[in-house]
Amino acid sequence: MVVEVKIPRTFRILSACANDLDDGEGGRGCSGMTATEPVIEYLRQLERQGKTHVHLDEQARLILREFYKRAAGISSQPAAPASPVQEAPTAPTASAASQPSPSVLREEPAPQARAIEPVTQLRVEGVTAAEKIAGLKAQAAAWKPAKDLGTLREKMVFSCGHPEAEIMFVGEAPGYHEEQKGEPFVGPAGQKLDGILKAMGLSRREVYISNIVKWRPKMQNQTTNNRKPSAEEMACSLGFVKAEISVVEPKVIIALGASAAEGLLGRKEPVANLREKFHAVEGVPVRVTYHPSYLLHNEQTEEKRKVWEDMLAVMDYLGMPINEKQRGFFLPKGQS
Repeated sequence: MVVEVKIPRTFRILSACANDLDDGEGGRGCSGMTATEPVIEYLRQLERQGKTHVHLDEQARLILREFYKRAAGISSQPAAPASPVQEAPTAPTASAASQPSPSVLREEPAPQARAIEPVTQLRVEGVTAAEKIAGLKAQAAAWKPAKDLGTLREKMVFSCGHPEAEIMFVGEAPGYHEEQKGEPFVGPAGQKLDGILKAMGLSRREVYISNIVKWRPKMQNQTTNNRKPSAEEMACSLGFVKAEISVVEPKVIIALGASAAEGLLGRKEPVANLREKFHAVEGVPVRVTYHPSYLLHNEQTEEKRKVWEDMLAVMDYLGMPINEKQRGFFLPKGQS
């Protein structure tokens, strides 16, 4: 499959990686040029001609991803499957227990999935990023593999935000509120996410927000209660998420919660094991942090600080301005 990739993004990856890639043994060829210099010069020529995109086949995309990962030292190897884990939620207060938040995804078994037919190739059509996302959304609305699975509800919840954002958030699955409104992160967890974005100096109009699963997972006697998606359910939607990444071309992806990390990275591990480092998917850096719903029942300052440190790492990576007040959010008194 041949795809269009923005020249500035390709140029940025190669330029940032050039020193690390070319300093190794055999970095310069007989012409005296490094391995990346001819490619960089070719991109410069295209830019001088007024071109904004370059066409890459699958092999070229894989090479570009490998360039980035080798230079940045980003891990991309999936770990061996681990036993199911939870993100160490603390017991809710009595008032919270009497009114469980519908945004909290529970570790409950999924209904038995039916065998599904091989997944049809997705079509990425349109001129602008917004048109391409709209086309993917239309395909998802009629996605037969999801219906054949038999464990997902009918209403599809796709994405929201800027289709060419620098930051892409990937959550786990729609919950009750998201299904009602047809938009990701609109319930209590969404309010937490809005607060995080505000602290970063952003709004949801400036970022792209999606989920690793596009449909709310089914449960018996389901009302406002939700459950975590199964591996089969994540696999059913993963093609859409990867297509979204190729269209949006974010500079960084933030995986919210263990399910999002498992779907993107193929690693079924606690969030605590995956935090504090950058991973990669589709050649894009990925930062893993706790799902906003985790903070609904873990209001301790130190837990908020963990999430905020992940956001600071992303802001630093992107070169976003960070003031002293922001750097001191959720630090113990005397350390800010």
